Amino acid sequence: MIARIITLFAALGVLAACETAPNTSGDAAGTGASSSTSSSSSSADSSGSGSEQMTITDELIEIGDRVLFGFDSYELTNEAKSTLAKQASFLAANPSVRITIEGHCDERGTREYNLALGESRASATRDYLVAQGVNPARIKIISYGKERPAVIGSNEDAWRYNRRAVSVIN
Repeated sequence: MIARIITLFAALGVLAACETAPNTSGDAAGTGASSSTSSSSSSADSSGSGSEQMTITDELIEIGDRVLFGFDSYELTNEAKSTLAKQASFLAANPSVRITIEGHCDERGTREYNLALGESRASATRDYLVAQGVNPARIKIISYGKERPAVIGSNEDAWRYNRRAVSVIN
């Protein structure tokens, strides 16, 4: 009996060790990078003082790495199109950069529905970038549905920032 209990606890310990936390960071305003850890440097501080160089990922975040969507929608707003036009220019200036567009949803709705909606949001974002001249081979999409919220909460402010598509450099 004691051997079974010890075996059970050992199995639980192994399972607990297998859990991984999402590797996203940032706030709802789009100031954090998702799971990318690019260390490429492409531009230096314009003052020439030798201060830290901005990475490609930092540049993308600065121009806007995410766009927001309305409730139950994957239609791009004018603000989203403006951000994506800047992303398209960034990608044109950096032809070796490849991105993954992550589609996200708020907590409302079923898991399956939100995975499909997140994919539609990522696809709409990719399609807009392709229409702006970005090679589709440089863009992957993935849907996280409601599984990776940017803001924790069950209110309109949290939901607004969780309905998004985020471009992440591969």
